[in-house]
Parts: sequence; C-alpha cells; structure tokens
Amino acid sequence: MSKLGYVLRCVRKMNYKNMLNTVNTVHKKSGKNRVGLFCDMVWCGFKYGTGHRDYDLNEWWTLNKAQRATYITRGINNSIVTRLNDSSYYHILDNKIHFNEHFSDCLGRKWINLENASLEEFESFMENTESVIAKPIDATCGQGVVKLVKSNFESVEAMYNHIKEARAFLVEEYVVQHSEISKLYPLSVNTLRIVTVTSDDGTPHVLYAFIRMGNGGRVVDNINAGGMAAPIDLETGKISGVAFDKDYSYYDTHPYTGTPIVGHQIPFWKESCDFALEACKRIPQLRYIGWDVAVTENGPTFIEGNQHPGHDFLQMPPHVPDKIGILPRFRQFVNI
Repeated sequence: MSKLGYVLRCVRKMNYKNMLNTVNTVHKKSGKNRVGLFCDMVWCGFKYGTGHRDYDLNEWWTLNKAQRATYITRGINNSIVTRLNDSSYYHILDNKIHFNEHFSDCLGRKWINLENASLEEFESFMENTESVIAKPIDATCGQGVVKLVKSNFESVEAMYNHIKEARAFLVEEYVVQHSEISKLYPLSVNTLRIVTVTSDDGTPHVLYAFIRMGNGGRVVDNINAGGMAAPIDLETGKISGVAFDKDYSYYDTHPYTGTPIVGHQIPFWKESCDFALEACKRIPQLRYIGWDVAVTENGPTFIEGNQHPGHDFLQMPPHVPDKIGILPRFRQFVNI
C-alpha cells in the first residue's frame, strides 16, 4: 500500500476521541498549546506515519526534523511488515497450534490441543505434570492466558472441562525459567523479545531485543497485561536501560522483587540470539519477526513468534538520549 493510501485509511479509521485525549495528555506533560500540538500531531501523521500513541510514547514534541526522520513509526513499521512478510504465511505465527507444530523440536516442553483431544488423551498428558499454561489459540497480548495447577481441581476431568469451557485449547507444560531470569520476577515466564530481520541477500540479523517481565502478582509478562519491558544490549546480553510499563512509569529496580534491572545479565544470551537466527531460515517468506524466547537452565526455548513486531519499545526517551531512533539500524540490513 502506498504512503498516501495508508494515511487515507488511517484518516477513515481514526479514533478522534482518543487522539484528542492524547493531545490533552501531551499538553499536561509538555505545557505546549493544545492547538499547536494537534496540528503537529496531524502533520507528523501525514509526513512520518506517526500514530498519536507514537507521538506520546516517544515524545515527538521534543524532536526536531532530523531526529524525527530516524524513528520507525506505526506507519513505517506497517509498511515494513507488508513489504518483508508474505501474509499467506502469517498463520504459522498467528496460530499457536501451527507455531508449535512448525517448531516442535524447539519448544522443550510437551503440549496438547484440547480442541480435538479426548479426556483420556488429556489424562495421559497430565500424568507426572502438575502445572500447565492454557492459551487461546489465536489470542494476543497475553489475553486469556492462565496458569493452572492440577491439585487445585477435584479431578483431571474437572480441569479438562474448565479449560474447554474457557476455550483456552492450547495446553502446555509449564516452562521453568532460569534462576537468573526468575530473580527479576518469579511468577511469570519472563521472555526475551528478539526481533530479527533478514537482509536483502538472505542473511538474518538480530535487529534489537528486550526482556519482558511480569509484575503485581500476574502470571504473564506482556506489557499490555500489566507487565514491563527493558532493552537488552546486543553485544553483552545485559539489560541496558530502565524498564517501563503501559503507564509509562520507569523502573531501575523491579517493584515486586526489589531486584536491580539495569545491568542484569541474561544467561545463554548468544545461544538465544543464534536460536532465533536459525529459526528464521525455516520461514524465509517472513523476513521481519519478533521471537519470544524463554531461557531455562538448559538454554533457550520458543514460546511464540510474531509477524508484526513492536516498533516503539526501543525508542522510549530514556533509551535514546541522543533522540536517534532505530530506523538507521534497520537500514543497515534492508533498503527502505
């Protein structure tokens, strides 16, 4: 889709109430005139493909023209996805069952699809297994994902019926994460989001990475479900900046555990990157992927993949003190 076509579609689908709310939010943060902010927000949408969330999250009112040209915005990210990823292969990543089938040797855990599995098959699956994660097959942002413990049910049959009623058909053995990852937050599996891009010559590269952590007693790490995220230095595998949550609050120490976040070393870092890079070769039709990797005591394992990686997390103000976005790094590998 052309840039003009994308803009026109956004104009038609724009939630103007949310946009005006964003103008008010930015006004309170910046002290700038609301009319001026509204006009600048609209201009940035046309010029750079910036959504109003981009404008707020990445503080676009503080950027000059040259700096703005270095940011990957919602519009630019969408165009990259459209160009690099063949939509006929999206199902491999969008459908969790298809993902598990495609990468069955990379999971390191058993799983079952209760959409068509019998009670007897589930009883066999649960032998010698106490805790599982149940997920809707096509859910996003951690929605509907629950941790279930066998001993909390009267019987395995009761557990089976509960999962079927909730339509969380994908049931997986609970991943026990590495103790160094658990120190950050022990109640969720804190996954690495490793974003890869395959260059025009067919070579995969790690574009950027961050770690997601749960918070507040929740069992999922997704930022849209109460979690937080922090960037990882690609060379060292150490968390390189403060974590942030959906409310744009920043943390250098985890509020639940008191564990320092910045500088925390990710175990099996090189292995995790190599794990994602090798997986790229299995789906060459999808050149831009966000891999969710869990790190266990034995090394990395996949949780899922995403054909539409987030673009804004690594452009948060504390992480780009020079106000230079990640578009120049992307252009090291792909001509866009």
